[in-house]
Amino acid sequence: MFAPVYLDHNATTPLDPEVREAMLPYLDARFGNASSRHEYGRQARSAIDDARSRVAAAVGAHPTEVVFTSGGSEANNLFLKGAAARLAPALVAVSAIEHPCVREPAKQLRRQGWRLVEIAVDGEGRIDESAWSELLGEKPRLVSVMLANNESGVVQDIARLASGGRVAGALIHCDAVQALGKLPLDFRTLGVHGLTLSAHKVYGPIGAGALVLDKRVDLEPLIAGGGQERKLRSGTENVAAIVGFGRACELATARLADDAARMAALRDRLESALVPIGATIFSPRAERLPGTSFFALADVDGETLVGKMDRAGFAIASGSACSSVDPEPSHTLLAMGVAPETARGAIRVSLGRGTTARQIEDFIGAFTHTVAELRTLTAVSA
Repeated sequence: MFAPVYLDHNATTPLDPEVREAMLPYLDARFGNASSRHEYGRQARSAIDDARSRVAAAVGAHPTEVVFTSGGSEANNLFLKGAAARLAPALVAVSAIEHPCVREPAKQLRRQGWRLVEIAVDGEGRIDESAWSELLGEKPRLVSVMLANNESGVVQDIARLASGGRVAGALIHCDAVQALGKLPLDFRTLGVHGLTLSAHKVYGPIGAGALVLDKRVDLEPLIAGGGQERKLRSGTENVAAIVGFGRACELATARLADDAARMAALRDRLESALVPIGATIFSPRAERLPGTSFFALADVDGETLVGKMDRAGFAIASGSACSSVDPEPSHTLLAMGVAPETARGAIRVSLGRGTTARQIEDFIGAFTHTVAELRTLTAVSA
């Protein structure tokens, strides 16, 4: 049996030791409430302000544009529901490959009188040009398109889409949770009104996220109370997690170029070994995140394969972590026109900062052996 190898970094990442070190004082002696006026409170407030600057710097924003939340799901909900609450019901559009934490609030808006459109994608998972042009002609009021897909890793041309959306009079939101730390990000260049980030995808703590928000956009808060975060997100701040988020963003920015180049090379090596055993690689002609590979083998059950690889010491995923309990085929692949029987067997391998060439070679060996074993069993039972 191989040593345990974690290849599911799109689901979550391990806490970086330097991030943990930055957080520890705020889990111990510096335990103050940032709203308190004494020294303990001032220490907490200063730490939050510093973290806000670090998160802003990672995406080319101003610190005052960063609203801390409990994670990406809350940030996505805050923008969509918060903006909708200040507007008369109109047309809201989200891409057909969005994460459930965008698709579900959009469906809630539909129940409140909004008309919902899912924007079609092409066979590579990119926004379909004709569908986009048709949508803009209908003058949507709210639009949300993710920067990089959590399953396929496909990257959208958000700057171009946002430019057209603004001309059409829409508020443009982008879920950039998977892109942070893997692609260079600049809030101004992207041209969106809101950008969602999450700490635990960049070796930070679970439970911290942010909505980077154009201050000209008026949102109704989801949580009322003490008025923290520019009155947009009430609740006593999780100082330790916010500090960790800030440090994680700083490290991710510094290491981005080296990490991306190394992971892209490892992904290409992996896929070069998958094709000869009959794997279909999804979106090979599209720009993708450097460490994400999404594929399927038509004659091998994906869930069975994931389970066997787990027992062999390799953590991989079938589709996205947030929907892995759902037996239905990947909605991302279905939107791309992939046949349900193929989509149902999809497997995602996502590499990270700690992934080594040796681990990839070990995975290839174990995976190839397991696939051959399953095919033999299938042939015998036929």
